[in-house]
Amino acid sequence: MKLSNSDRDKIDFTDDNLFYLQPRYVHHLSLSFRTRLTKLYSEYLYSHHVVLDLMSSWVSHLPTNIRFKKVIGHGMNSSELSANNRLDSFWVQNLNKTQNIPIEDSTVDICLIVAGWQYLQYPENVTLELSRIIKSDSLLIISFTNRAFWTKSPNIWSNSSEDRRIEYVSSVLSDNGWIVQKIINERTFDNKLFGLYSRESDPFFSVIARNNKSNN
Repeated sequence: MKLSNSDRDKIDFTDDNLFYLQPRYVHHLSLSFRTRLTKLYSEYLYSHHVVLDLMSSWVSHLPTNIRFKKVIGHGMNSSELSANNRLDSFWVQNLNKTQNIPIEDSTVDICLIVAGWQYLQYPENVTLELSRIIKSDSLLIISFTNRAFWTKSPNIWSNSSEDRRIEYVSSVLSDNGWIVQKIINERTFDNKLFGLYSRESDPFFSVIARNNKSNN
């Protein structure tokens, strides 16, 4: 997929660093979404992994029963990242300004992006960088719902349907040498009144892709 300038445009073009200047110690995703996300990570992450939590914040949603070899975090607010007790190290970078990631080639076992892809204006470049630093045949897990800071989302995201967003993520990955291995499209439900009834909550979408360096 080739993105036009209009696709990359967004309503709020002020410096992203200003938008993320103040830390937000809140959950941007529902409990049911977060629970499903941690369950998904439990299926793919192992203790010997070096994990990159790209576009992270004060929480990483990782399984609490697994201690990983290393967890590297990236985000836009250093205070939030400092408060994330799952991160062994982190750095701050605006990926809409520069997409070069300061990590050596083939040193990451698995990369996670949750509720972050929807802010990328140059996802192709980020995807290529991730294929460089993630080991061959290893995974990238991109998860999202229907929430966003809409003024900061490119038009390609904010003007698309939920199904179209899944297609968009998958297309960018495929066009840049990744093998889309699995797509998850599920509804989640939050229990109310001590479990007496449930209410539909944030939908859970995830695109899981495998790094195929031979195609890059």
